[in-house]
Amino acid sequence: MKKILFTVLISALLFSCSSTGDSDNPDEIRNQINQYKSEIKKLDKKIAELETRLSTLSPEDKNKGAIRINVLQLKPRKFEHFFMATGTVKAENEAYISPQTNGQITRIYVEDGDKVKKGQLLARLDTEIIEKSINEVKVSLQLAETLYKKQTELWNKQIGSELQYLQARNKYEALQSKLKTLQSQYNLSFIKSPLNGVVDEVYQKVGEMATPGRQLIHVVSLNPLLVKAKISEKYLPVIKTGDEVSVTFPTFPGMNIKAAITRTGNVINPANRTFTVEFKLDNPDLKIKPNMLATLIIKDYETEQTIVVPSYLIREDLKGKYVYVVKDESGSMRAVKRYVTTGLSYKDQTEIVSGLKPGDTLVTDGYNNVSDGVKVSTK
Repeated sequence: MKKILFTVLISALLFSCSSTGDSDNPDEIRNQINQYKSEIKKLDKKIAELETRLSTLSPEDKNKGAIRINVLQLKPRKFEHFFMATGTVKAENEAYISPQTNGQITRIYVEDGDKVKKGQLLARLDTEIIEKSINEVKVSLQLAETLYKKQTELWNKQIGSELQYLQARNKYEALQSKLKTLQSQYNLSFIKSPLNGVVDEVYQKVGEMATPGRQLIHVVSLNPLLVKAKISEKYLPVIKTGDEVSVTFPTFPGMNIKAAITRTGNVINPANRTFTVEFKLDNPDLKIKPNMLATLIIKDYETEQTIVVPSYLIREDLKGKYVYVVKDESGSMRAVKRYVTTGLSYKDQTEIVSGLKPGDTLVTDGYNNVSDGVKVSTK
């Protein structure tokens, strides 16, 4: 309005000037100046009256031309930050079983997938030769025992020589020891499970030769399991034993399990600057399998009271990051650019370290259409 009035004034002045001619009389020039100043004062008064009338109009008229927006009243709230890491499921207890003695496999009592208990017989080797040796030693031991007892009786009666007594005792004890050795070898021919678990795979067949060091059966315990992950060393100050971990699995998208860290590594791997984190995982339904990939979600930051804003509202220019807040100027709402210092972001939320305070009104919907100082109105 003011611009229009001044344009009219200038046009009038130009017309007036053109109508008065090019007078060189000083008195006439002074009179013209005074006349123009008087007209300007009258126009300023009219402009002030019009602005006063405009301020008393209805909100609809006052907001004419304003950009429609939605706003958010800022309040302090809790903010948590989490990071993700990839881990691998391991069997806490498993055994690749091989015999402790050579022998031909005569029986295998389990198949792949069978559940077994600790001490359960899994397979046996050929014991025919050992059994014959045990029987021969037992026969010899009976005779040796009889001779030893008689020599003992004679020696107690001071009959016979000490050498005969010692030879009888030595033979008896040697045969006893040999029998124990053969019995131990015989027991080694019976291969038993060292733990409760599931037979993952049987590697050999009946009739094949089993030897120490060659895998015969793989038994694995599926509950509990162990998860190991390599974590960047920058998280070393914030991760400790007992911290809660949320675990998900790409194989089972809907599964989410809570666990507690049981061990953190004491050595940083120089190759990738990571340390090891371990925790146990209950697996009562046995759905989770060793060597599966696991996604770990670990909390590394938490604050109870802070300003948090939607991340998409934060914009950036050469001076830094900023948001738009609403400010009331003489009864008119205007968008004001406010520069902020941001902290951590998680999902779609960002912590504001400085620049905003509780009670500030943040522009949300319509933030792309506003600029610094533009008139706005709420939807």
